[in-house]
Amino acid sequence: RFGAVMCCCGPCAMYRRSALLLLLDQYETQTFRGKPSDFGEDRHLTILMLKAGFQTEYVPDAIAATVVPDRLGPYLRQQLRWARSTFRDTWLGLRLLPGLDRYLTLDVIGQNLGPLLLALSSITALAQLAFTATVPWWTGLMIALMTMVRCSVAAFRARQLRFLGFSLHTLINIFLLLP
Repeated sequence: RFGAVMCCCGPCAMYRRSALLLLLDQYETQTFRGKPSDFGEDRHLTILMLKAGFQTEYVPDAIAATVVPDRLGPYLRQQLRWARSTFRDTWLGLRLLPGLDRYLTLDVIGQNLGPLLLALSSITALAQLAFTATVPWWTGLMIALMTMVRCSVAAFRARQLRFLGFSLHTLINIFLLLP
């Protein structure tokens, strides 16, 4: 729908052998700020493919088996690993943004600025509550509205209401990942 996928999920990803061979050295020697890096390999390979001029595509009927966290601790570690790879690989793919669908560009920017703005908003809300003993309803309303707008745009563009469910991830961010 958007002309590219920014992260081809590891268990579902398939690549042409010829394309993979062209990028194998870059992929296997992945570094960040001069140090070896081995997390977020699926996102990293996707960005390398896009930078090399290949297309990535979402296939909605793909089926794969994978292992997912079944407890809170491993889930939080997974989410933090994914967040680190999102930030790291955004730097790698910044030059791609002008050539992407506008929604994808907005989504990449949102994935990187969103957590920062959410953290600042949460800290501001806590400060307001602590110093003035007033409920920061305006901050809560703005966070909820920004979340619903982002999820609604995704649901509209993909023509799938299930994207509205991603709004629950904001609560996970605020109460579990930010602390």
